Amino acid sequence: MLLWLADYLSQYHTGFAVVQYLSLRAIFAVITALSVALFLGPKVIRKLREYQIGQTIRDDGPKSHLSKAGTPTMGGALILLSIAVSTLLWGDLSNKYVWATLLVTLAFGIIGWIDDYRKVVEKNSRGLPARWKYFWQSALAIVAGVYLFVTAPTSAETSLIIPFFKDVIIELGIFYIVLSYFVIVGASNAVNLTDGLDGLAILPTVMVGAALGLCAYLAGNVNYSDYLSIPYVIGAGELVVFSGALVGAGVGFLWFNTYPAQVFMGDVGSLALGAALGMMAIITRQEIVFFIMGGIFVAETVSVILQVGSFKLTCKRIFRMAPLHHHYELKGWPEPRVIVRFWIVTLLLVLAGLATLKIR
Repeated sequence: MLLWLADYLSQYHTGFAVVQYLSLRAIFAVITALSVALFLGPKVIRKLREYQIGQTIRDDGPKSHLSKAGTPTMGGALILLSIAVSTLLWGDLSNKYVWATLLVTLAFGIIGWIDDYRKVVEKNSRGLPARWKYFWQSALAIVAGVYLFVTAPTSAETSLIIPFFKDVIIELGIFYIVLSYFVIVGASNAVNLTDGLDGLAILPTVMVGAALGLCAYLAGNVNYSDYLSIPYVIGAGELVVFSGALVGAGVGFLWFNTYPAQVFMGDVGSLALGAALGMMAIITRQEIVFFIMGGIFVAETVSVILQVGSFKLTCKRIFRMAPLHHHYELKGWPEPRVIVRFWIVTLLLVLAGLATLKIR
């Protein structure tokens, strides 16, 4: 929005043309989203307490979590509001990737909001039935995949690139939609599973989102993409503004979500943020790199799959409790130790993922 205003005003004063610089708008997007989150955070938390929208705690989990009962949840709405405001202010609203990513993020947020609302307001422990949650996630992911596929001007935008191999590019064709489906839905649910401790999910999301924003900037620049031998995706660079908004909103939310948390993001935040990361990964053609950088999300998801599979087949559990972060808690690790060590691992994985862009 402000880009259009600056373009108009630049005919009267050339100084306004500076807003056209993508890097500057990305910085402003971070600052704007962070400011919105910090300003509205206390008000949102106060309203959630007034309406008694508090987290329910499972009896079979770590006993230290019982003290968290009643902590306001659905704070993910604050993240989504901050992202939306910042992106609409600083993004190029004529860019299809900005709109696609923002709308998918908000749509997944609505699914999470309905689930949270039924749990904490209507006191329905099941929330949104799993089959309906999965149905709407699948429907949205397929619609997003089809839209990106039919609007792709070149095959480069629907090809799979393999890290470490400069000339290995697999043209997916219609299977691009299938890959998009699994990446978006998988990422959404993976972040949701990770969101079990104070600040555990949000900072890895911020780090991975920032790295994917860098990937978007590189993929959208014809010189950098040629130098790194990655697909040149026209217009993808504009996603760095969305990435900046996500980083700012995430850090602003972490201000209130850090241990001991004043508010939880709930499904409204975790489902939406996971979908946002998935969208950025498929647009920038970095699905495998995303798999590396989001290794914590992958590990959390795999731990649940293995735990359920093992118990059904052998009636034995592999972990003391799944997802993985609860396993370490039950081993005796204090909650802050689990959180910080998962953050450190994520930082290392993000750096490893970024290194694959150069090592070819």
